[in-house]
Amino acid sequence: MELRTVEELMDLLYACRGTRDVRGRGGAPDDAHDHALRTAALLRRGRPADKELQVAGLVRPVGRLLWPGEPAVRADRAADAIRTLLGERVAGLVLRHARYDLPADDDLLALRAADEEARTACFDAGVLEDWRTVLELLAARNSRLGMVD
Repeated sequence: MELRTVEELMDLLYACRGTRDVRGRGGAPDDAHDHALRTAALLRRGRPADKELQVAGLVRPVGRLLWPGEPAVRADRAADAIRTLLGERVAGLVLRHARYDLPADDDLLALRAADEEARTACFDAGVLEDWRTVLELLAARNSRLGMVD
């Protein structure tokens, strides 16, 4: 599957609302939608200029929704689904987030730290619609023919 428009991606991210994922280490179930918003917001605070990193934190639940099961497998498929729309860097971060056998750079460490902090952080991270413009800008930059929804 390949996501071709920001609207398709937004629909999937909205569909994550209410889906729960039980975290390791005895953690309570976490709403994938809210967790993604908190992760992206934390990355925005820590790295305000790095939109690709922020979006990687936002779109990670897509794999969980479309391909339940092993995190590394769904990360591979999620990366493939978003690569054309959001670019190689975002896809690579989504892929490597779940793969601890791959080398970690500063960006990946920041993504993992924000993901971990978002599990326990309690703050208003805004709404998904706040991210539409950022998604559209990344999609426009990564579109092959300059055609975006």
